[in-house]
Amino acid sequence: MKNTASIIFTTCFLLFQSFYEGGKKKTIIVWQPSHQTDTGKDFSEAATCNAIAEAAMETKPHLKEYKVWSLGKQEYHHADSGSNTKIEHTTAVIDGKISGYAYELQESNKLHPTVFIAVHNNGGTKRNAVWGYIHYGDQYENANRELAARLTKAINSASGLEDRGVWLDSTTGRNDYHCSATGKLSFYSLDENINTAPYRVLLEIGDNAVSRELLLDPESRKKIGTAIKKELVAWIKEKNL
Repeated sequence: MKNTASIIFTTCFLLFQSFYEGGKKKTIIVWQPSHQTDTGKDFSEAATCNAIAEAAMETKPHLKEYKVWSLGKQEYHHADSGSNTKIEHTTAVIDGKISGYAYELQESNKLHPTVFIAVHNNGGTKRNAVWGYIHYGDQYENANRELAARLTKAINSASGLEDRGVWLDSTTGRNDYHCSATGKLSFYSLDENINTAPYRVLLEIGDNAVSRELLLDPESRKKIGTAIKKELVAWIKEKNL
């Protein structure tokens, strides 16, 4: 009888431990590669950023990872163009259609992600560099600053792109999209009133003119994606997410 009770106890303990550990591995990551095809000359930011995001997703360990991408979806306006900082390209409804950005954020929120990473290329900077952007003024600002800094450093190590550090989305002075909580200029994809993920980072990887050769090189894009994923996994483990 004691042996039977011992076996039952051990079995229940192992099942609980397995469930607990399995639960810890259920951190959901959403990748949002740029869908812009109208930035740079003879250059598709969408193709470049998608390659980086997919390289990250293919890098082990394979977590619960998803991609939200409006490219080619004609049922949305600005599905393959537009700015993350402009009302017309984000929150506006045109001819009954929501925007590509709005579609992507709706799909992301359905997944209830813990981490959201947007991947873009910069332009007009005259710098061969990487920038990390985070949202101004919400409760996760400091945590997002740490994550963004680690990711830009990892990209710098993998690619040689100058690490320009972490910037608040309120500092860009771009266009007319404002956060409803702070009233400051913001990135739509990082706004906590739009994006329910607690941890949200937007990476501007390279400049579409200065960094063109690197960004069009498949091996370089793979190295960058791999570096992002490895550093992200390390951060997740340290935060016990």
